[in-house]
Amino acid sequence: MAKDYPNGLWIKCDGCGEILYKKTIEKNFFICSKCNYHFRIGHKKYIEYILDDGKLEEYDWELESYDPLNFPQYKEKLIQSQKSLGIKDAYVYGLGKIDGIEVVFGAMDFNFIGGSMGTVVGEKVARSFRLATQLNIPIIIVCTSGGARMQEGIFSLMQVAKTSLEVGLAERKGVPYISILTNPCYAGVMASFASLGDIIIAEPGAMLGFTGPRVIEETIKQKLPDGFQKAEFLLTHGFVDLVVPRWDLRRTLIRILNIIWKK
Repeated sequence: MAKDYPNGLWIKCDGCGEILYKKTIEKNFFICSKCNYHFRIGHKKYIEYILDDGKLEEYDWELESYDPLNFPQYKEKLIQSQKSLGIKDAYVYGLGKIDGIEVVFGAMDFNFIGGSMGTVVGEKVARSFRLATQLNIPIIIVCTSGGARMQEGIFSLMQVAKTSLEVGLAERKGVPYISILTNPCYAGVMASFASLGDIIIAEPGAMLGFTGPRVIEETIKQKLPDGFQKAEFLLTHGFVDLVVPRWDLRRTLIRILNIIWKK
């Protein structure tokens, strides 16, 4: 039985409940071989899976939040996440290549305070689009978030408008933007740059929306359809363009870039 083995060798699938050998899951892009459930992974894995040689020339890595509201225990949470993940905030970006095509690549990390968007995340997302516009190259962002960061209050909410504006400015300059939605992606992030891609790709089974199904049901006093807010449901209703398994993300991006951008 799995319980006879040391901790860390086995993982329970949240999709089907199967007990899986961790190394097997790692070799399969952290996807359950039984039910295709996509385990949550961090920003480093997306860089590894998508970019040529898994290399990103990171920009603005040193930016970090300064706790503008002196929110209780916020500084401690920041320090804890920074130490455990080795990044200053929930979003990293820089220059990379996909099949030799240079792109601005960004990735959020849900493990950093729920991937929430505060002033630093908003600023770095905005700078991502400015860099793509300056260099006139495509931009690709892997999005996952619980929404705006409550510990920064209105400063956090301001990033919704700020990032949306930068997407619009880049679009006017003809910069292609591909958004990759992963599980989960909600609230202020979903209501801003995450849902504004020229091409929107979602991972299978990803939960995507503004607020959760339970809250919606309690508000409207109605039962929601099966699969509501799942990537496949959104694909059927025209909200996303593609649902692509993690193992096929890089190949799909190569095909798209060769169609819309290769010069």
